[in-house]
Amino acid sequence: MKTEILDALARFISQRPRLDPRDYISDWRDVEGRKAYYSDSRRITRDLRHARELLRAVSWRDSITAQDLIEASKGDRLTIKATDDGVVSIDYCTGQYWSVEYRAAVCRVLSNALWLHWRADQSVDAANLTARRELPRAIARRFFN
Repeated sequence: MKTEILDALARFISQRPRLDPRDYISDWRDVEGRKAYYSDSRRITRDLRHARELLRAVSWRDSITAQDLIEASKGDRLTIKATDDGVVSIDYCTGQYWSVEYRAAVCRVLSNALWLHWRADQSVDAANLTARRELPRAIARRFFN
């Protein structure tokens, strides 16, 4: 079941962000609109890299179960639901702008699962140290401070 959940999350983050430059740029002289568009585009790409790295980190830890992932998603905008016959559904409730939020939501769920896993055996400081030791610096700073 864990594999099915991780596969569903991987498919979810692989969706195109559906950014529309017309939502940002009014005409060819709109420098600020272009800056905003490219800023959101970079943010979306960064979230994809972070989500993929967190998926890898969760996938090889056998002690993180499917139920742990489902529990980690509770209370967030992204909710994972799984049935006994292996059907996994991901429900996402958009806040402001789906395009810049959906990958970050997956990052939050996966980092929460890792946090709960590390916190089960150690103190907060030790869990943060583990995150800094085992994850890339940008991810550790962003999700485990």
